[in-house]
Parts: sequence; C-alpha cells; structure tokens
Amino acid sequence: MPTIDEQFRRELEIFRTEEEKAAQFYFAFLAVHDVAYRHKSVAALLNRAPLFWNTCLGGLQAAAFIALGRVFDLKSPHNLEKLLRMVEGNPQVFSKAALARRKQGNEAKRPEWLGTYLRSVHEPTLEDFRRLRAHVQKWRQIYNANYRAVRHKFFAHKEAADEAAVTALFRKGTNRELQRMLTFLGSLHQALRQLFYDGRKPVLRPARYSLKEMRKKPVPAFFSGVLVQEHITREAQEFLMRVAKQ
Repeated sequence: MPTIDEQFRRELEIFRTEEEKAAQFYFAFLAVHDVAYRHKSVAALLNRAPLFWNTCLGGLQAAAFIALGRVFDLKSPHNLEKLLRMVEGNPQVFSKAALARRKQGNEAKRPEWLGTYLRSVHEPTLEDFRRLRAHVQKWRQIYNANYRAVRHKFFAHKEAADEAAVTALFRKGTNRELQRMLTFLGSLHQALRQLFYDGRKPVLRPARYSLKEMRKKPVPAFFSGVLVQEHITREAQEFLMRVAKQ
C-alpha cells in the first residue's frame, strides 16, 4: 500500500501532465494561427499544405479540450478535485517533519543544513487551503459554464453538428479567458509542488497568459521555471518564421 506521500506525489504528477498537455496543445494552436495572421510568408507556407496544417490544428484544439476536461471532470479517475481533497484531508503531508523526511531521503543521518532550512519552511494553514479552494471553485464554474459543453458536445461526442449549434457552443467562452484558465492551472501546480518539495507558502504567483506578450518578448530556450505555454509559443514562432524564409 503506497504511503500518503507517494499517493500525493503521483496525483500531483498526473495533474501536471494533464494541465501541461492542455496548455501546450492550446497555445500551439493559437501560436500557429497568430503567426500566420501577422506574417504573409508564414500564411503562404501553410497554404502550401493546407490539409496537413488544418489536420494538425484541429488535432491540437481537440486534444486541448479533452485534456482540460480530464482536469475538471469529476467522473475522471484523476482530476483536480481529487487532488485538492487529498491536500485538504492530509495536512500532515506538508508538515516540517514530513518535509524533513523527504529532504533527508535515504541518507542515514540528517544533513547539517536541514535544521536551518526547516526554520524558514511554511506549514500551510486552513486559510491557505481555503484560498486555493476558492480559486479552483471560481475557475471550475467558468469551465462548467463556458467550456464543458464544448468538450462534451463537440469534441468528445457529436451532439452539436449543425453550424448554428456549434457556433453557440463556442460563443460562450473567449480565447483570453481560456488562456487565463490554463495559466491558472499551471500556477496552481507550481504552488502545490513548491509546497510539497520545498515548504514554500502556496501562493499563485503571477505568470504571463497573453500570447501576444509571449510572442513579443519570448523566453530564452534554456529558461526554466516558466509555464509550458511560454516554450511552445516561442518554438512555434521560431520554427514557422525560420521555415517560411527558406
């Protein structure tokens, strides 16, 4: 039987893979469209193989919504609600004693630096968990209102088939709102990961969500600590621009 530490570590990693997939696929979808819209040479490149690129873009969009659904869907075996309940129901996982055991690992003796390190560690309070819960609830309501039907009725099942029905489904949400939602999920993962592995206060730190800003000032290829959408946006832009010039 896995320990609660092991269970949480597994659920946290599953959450990371799902939220990163959703962000990676959706921002790649947006980046290709945006670069082609703003650069005639890229648009001409894509029009040399329109069926191929429409296939890729359609697959990216569908995969993003399917992954996002797995994050929020309460019927999914691994979802955000399960992870959050594990956080709220097992505060001992985030105690200084539990963190000390994780930091010590397989070493026979506690490292000399560990005592000093633990003095700056944050042990989460009920208010910390309530704050995270409030953020999750806000975005869950937005997902249910604006995107759940798109995922279920268009991408997962073909309930909406005629143009008017499909347009009505997509009209409820916006690209900007979806970019913010995906960025929130990435920031939430970072906050929980830093709490579990480093004992840092679970704060949702600011992160860029605007594709326009990411394209205007892309992060370096070697830059770490940013969300996956930063890297996929930079790579898509660099690749398309480079190939279009050949």
